[in-house]
Amino acid sequence: MALKERRSILCPNCRKLISFDERYCPYCGTARPGAPWKSNVWTRALIDPDQLVWTIIYVNIGMYLISILFHPTSSSLEINPFTFLSPSNNSLLLLGATGTIPVDMYHRWWTFLSANYLHGGVLHIAFNMMALRSIGPIVASEYGTNRFIVIYTVTGVVGFVVSYFAGVRFTIGASAALFGLIGAAIYYGKSRGGQYGTDIYRQLATWVVALFIFGFLVPAINNWAHGGGLISGILLGFLLKYNDQSRETLTHKVLALICVVVTVVVLVWAVGSGAYIRFAGPRTF
Repeated sequence: MALKERRSILCPNCRKLISFDERYCPYCGTARPGAPWKSNVWTRALIDPDQLVWTIIYVNIGMYLISILFHPTSSSLEINPFTFLSPSNNSLLLLGATGTIPVDMYHRWWTFLSANYLHGGVLHIAFNMMALRSIGPIVASEYGTNRFIVIYTVTGVVGFVVSYFAGVRFTIGASAALFGLIGAAIYYGKSRGGQYGTDIYRQLATWVVALFIFGFLVPAINNWAHGGGLISGILLGFLLKYNDQSRETLTHKVLALICVVVTVVVLVWAVGSGAYIRFAGPRTF
């Protein structure tokens, strides 16, 4: 008699290795963890720390390529690392750059979110995505993917809100959200302690000092957004707790779902409305 093949999966809730046909996860009690609506390529992109970080990277790259297709700058093909393959300000404005100009002149409040997924050139996006690839998996693993999503989304928005009230006229980039992740990781390292926590705290605290010094030396860098992201990241790290303090709850999952849905709606709206204005609509920008 042939033995029935047993397949293993990671529980979509607690990430423990279990049998695919378990009725309940033996570790966390999740019902039907192998159900298609709980374990598929889309849910794995949101519950696996590494895949989640790569998903955000792919979205950033996608928005960057769209911004170039909309309208590259006249110097975007020059062999200059600061202008090579750079979208124009008009293209970035259409796709959701933020600041006092987009918000006050065009009432585009949703750009506080969309600006987190826009970049001004190859060096800009490369630096930010390398930083995200470095710090993202740590925060996603220690806080859980749902809390990671909330931290990344909220701190990015808060960073740009702070820079708006500071009078920054036109700004983009994932660095506000990245500083939010750094803030959450700094809180984690300081709170957890031990050799591991201390190493994380010291390394990232050094990063913060170096990045702020660099930001003050380069006028185009938005230190207001960085500061807002950092402080809100520390605060959210304290409020949401990390895995060693508390497991993720239904509240965290709901908040994460809201962040994902709002982000998708805003980015789809940004691309759709931007494409209409750029290629078919009246020249209002």
